[in-house]
Amino acid sequence: MRQEVEVRITTSRREPVTGPAPVASWPARGLAALAIAPALRWLIATESVPYGQPRRTGCDSCGTPIGPAGPVGTLSPRGRCATCGSRLGAPPLTVEFVLLLAVAVLVLAGRPLVESLAFAWWAGCAVPLLFVDVAVHRLPDRLTFAAAGGTLTLLGIAALVADDPSAWWRALLAGLGAGLSFGVSTLLLGQRGFGLGDAKLALSSVALLGWLGWPAVVLGLLLAFTGSALYATVLLVTRRIGWRGHLPFGPFLILGTLGALALG
Repeated sequence: MRQEVEVRITTSRREPVTGPAPVASWPARGLAALAIAPALRWLIATESVPYGQPRRTGCDSCGTPIGPAGPVGTLSPRGRCATCGSRLGAPPLTVEFVLLLAVAVLVLAGRPLVESLAFAWWAGCAVPLLFVDVAVHRLPDRLTFAAAGGTLTLLGIAALVADDPSAWWRALLAGLGAGLSFGVSTLLLGQRGFGLGDAKLALSSVALLGWLGWPAVVLGLLLAFTGSALYATVLLVTRRIGWRGHLPFGPFLILGTLGALALG
């Protein structure tokens, strides 16, 4: 009896490996962040002026220039003028610390290269905005608009690379929705609502969260509102601020966004 044996040859197709594109290591990212710290310190020093005042161009005490042509020492991590030693801009090492924190968030997020560039651009604008808002309760248009334009542009490129336009439209909808909501609160509540600067900052911050998904939007805003409420409560209890006092919301929105990026 002849037995016919059927041999089946199966071929397996290797699925394309997806995941984050290879990016620079943690030490390289940290060094890159520290390299731009002097430029961000210059932005913070020049922009930390009351609303309606011209940008600062020199040390308030001795007049030493702090512009691009000024001495590098005035932009050092010491946070003091190289000539007279007066405080100039952000406190010592704080800008560098926040930059390294942002780098750590990018490492934890582990996103593809173009997305990481979008997050890095936003962080480069958000760090000086954080310190300026703390100092003078103001979010300069040149930084908020730069953050929104650059972030949405880079996310658009990321959407083209990933062939997923829905993520970009979700990011745009989230940013515009948050910005419009904050702006309406300003019109309705005046000083008791959000500032227009907060609305402009939301265009980029909430857009980043929208790129990750609606749960990230909820988480980021929840972290921002919770942090703001807890800090305001502490200030009220310690009587460092009254019920009619104004608390800048920009820093909490930035930190909430970073927290959601790290957890998302």
